[in-house]
Amino acid sequence: MPIRNILVAFNGSDAAVAALKYAATIAQKDGAYITAILAHTRHEVIDSRHRWIPAEAQALISNANDEIIQKIEAKFLGLSQELDLGDRLLFRRSTGRVDDLLATTARAFDLLIVGQHLDGDDEHITLHPDRIALISGRPVIVVPANFVLPDKHSHVAVAWDGGRAAARAVSDSLRILEDERRVSLLTVRGTNNPPVDDVLEHLKRHGTDAIYHDLPRVTSIGEALLKFCKRQDATLLVMGAYEHSKFREDFLGGVTATVLREIEIPVLLSH
Repeated sequence: MPIRNILVAFNGSDAAVAALKYAATIAQKDGAYITAILAHTRHEVIDSRHRWIPAEAQALISNANDEIIQKIEAKFLGLSQELDLGDRLLFRRSTGRVDDLLATTARAFDLLIVGQHLDGDDEHITLHPDRIALISGRPVIVVPANFVLPDKHSHVAVAWDGGRAAARAVSDSLRILEDERRVSLLTVRGTNNPPVDDVLEHLKRHGTDAIYHDLPRVTSIGEALLKFCKRQDATLLVMGAYEHSKFREDFLGGVTATVLREIEIPVLLSH
């Protein structure tokens, strides 16, 4: 079954622009619909509704807030003309906790595509792809800000550790894998040495030319995956997010955090 319904988090950042363009390539191929959502908290340093704030000041704050949103919407309108998807590209905006809004909304879509988290993003529109993948129940594709779109996917790398999250990621990505055919199934030597015969056969039965690679571990599992993707010119990495607890990975450093920080190609996360 092809991808038909895509949600894109659009906050106007360079990474969000890359995410929207990436989604458009999928939509153009499969005839999918894209809903771009601007999720934001209240753009206020202080609460303008307090009685002690003069009406004139309240108006200034409100106008400043509206201007931020209007600039993002204007950027979207310019892109929508460039992408030329007609009524298959929609826009909405929602106010609340950004990660929660995106996670909740994504549950009614095939997948969510977001830009890579950037430290320079305004705090009122910033999002955290790993947290969204953790709570949304939907696959999340994270697109780097500097990603240059290829004509199409040509090589998908799938990280496999035999765990629940990795199995979910394989299942969530099958519609993409079936289209791209060239698939590398990756394990990292010296970890839990998961069996691969069944999952390799599973991928082949879905029409892929899947090949297994057991990677040498360098400084970390994340670094091993990143080096393979760069060396073999992968155009998408598929992986499970937080097989261990997020607290443990945040505290000790983990695969998910390493990949999201350093990846130069899109990564599909599932939990």
